[in-house]
Amino acid sequence: MPKFDSDGLLTGVAVHADKGDVLMVAFLDAEALAKTRETGFAHFYSRSRGKLWMKGETSGHVLRVQEILVDCDQDAVVMKVLPAGPACHTGATSCFYRRLEGEQLVRQDGS
Repeated sequence: MPKFDSDGLLTGVAVHADKGDVLMVAFLDAEALAKTRETGFAHFYSRSRGKLWMKGETSGHVLRVQEILVDCDQDAVVMKVLPAGPACHTGATSCFYRRLEGEQLVRQDGS
């Protein structure tokens, strides 16, 4: 089973199940992992708000989890998901919509 750090968290990476694109990275606590497994929708732990949240609970842009992979150290998970809309709160398809070029961030096409 996944191993949580001293703060009770592990890193979760949401990847598009069909395309393989990295959509977002967030943290999970034991409750978030349990809710994700129970409901089939990605849940995370908000460090800034100090509480559980379901991705898309207000926007409707949920992430339907198809599979959860655990890394070799058991301290991170990759969730293969099917998104219902953009994954990023900015409206971009992915939270990784900018590329680092020199000292600038350049927006990627198609986001």
